[in-house]
Amino acid sequence: MTTSMHPASDTQQLTRWLTDRVAYYLEIPAEQIEPNVKLVEYGLESVYALALCGDVEDELGIEVEPTLAWDYPTIDALVGLLMEKTAEAA
Repeated sequence: MTTSMHPASDTQQLTRWLTDRVAYYLEIPAEQIEPNVKLVEYGLESVYALALCGDVEDELGIEVEPTLAWDYPTIDALVGLLMEKTAEAA
């Protein structure tokens, strides 16, 4: 991610990236994941939620709580939090 992008582009890029990561773990096409549906409704298990935390930390260079996917249970909620955290870290 680059901090020089327009915020809307960052949001769209982050949404796409998170959706792709979740789709990978769920083994379903990314197009089937709605950003406002709770990830547990798709069957995201705790082991994959933890893996997603590691992906976020590696990709964005920020630390997140291991309960991230439960505290922010949708792609939209995750994007909102991560946009705030990356802005604070910049």
